[in-house]
Amino acid sequence: MRYLPVDRDGLVDPAALAEALTPETVLVSIMAANNETGVLQPITELAGIAHARGVLFHTDAAQAAGKIPIDVRAWGVDLLTIAGHKMYAPKGIGALYVRAGVRLEPLVYGGGQERGRRAGTESVALAVALGAAAHLTRTELDAGGADRIRSLRNLLHHQLDELLPGRVQLNGHRDQRLPNTLNVSITGVRGDDLLAATPGIAAATGSACHAETPEPSPVLLAMGHNPGRALSALRLTLGRWTTRDDIEQAAHQIAAGTVVAHPTALL
Repeated sequence: MRYLPVDRDGLVDPAALAEALTPETVLVSIMAANNETGVLQPITELAGIAHARGVLFHTDAAQAAGKIPIDVRAWGVDLLTIAGHKMYAPKGIGALYVRAGVRLEPLVYGGGQERGRRAGTESVALAVALGAAAHLTRTELDAGGADRIRSLRNLLHHQLDELLPGRVQLNGHRDQRLPNTLNVSITGVRGDDLLAATPGIAAATGSACHAETPEPSPVLLAMGHNPGRALSALRLTLGRWTTRDDIEQAAHQIAAGTVVAHPTALL
């Protein structure tokens, strides 16, 4: 297995993928959208490079589904996965798209149901719920829902910039990202301290915590940011019911939280 590097915007260089492919490569798997920064990869171009070398291409679209339109044919992918709870379906249901002609080994051997891909009985209720969630999401996207969320996200970024001048650093590509995601580092305060000081905000730092010892986000480190900036990261995501009033309250609570949170010397 080989991992591809990303640039400071979090993007995979298509040339790096082309260089990494070998005669033994059978599958390329790349996230459509990063779960911390929301950065959108050039899936169509990357899939084309893989296909030119006879390699199957899979994309994890769990974060992207419901946020942007997804067209498996336009993207040119062979395999695509989504997670239902990321688009307001119940937890415990997801979907795998398999391009016609691609043959897979069964996940679980046994009965021949599930088109021979796994033994077991499907949850009809969860499958119907996923379909209903997808229908509602498509209706919302067709009505301009992504543009509304993007506008609110940009407003949140702008207000944070005004309330904390010179301290807010965007992590990820400014334009090539999900419309609902804002990942920023706020200079002079750790993300976990800031969240502790703002209990009215439901957000995340994007970093993993082991044995109560916060560690820098590996995503931001892979993008070339130093540990201090990674530890200062805050991942803010908007949802279907986010309002302008929510944005204004969040910005002011975060700004106030930087005063309450203890300043720390970051690496």
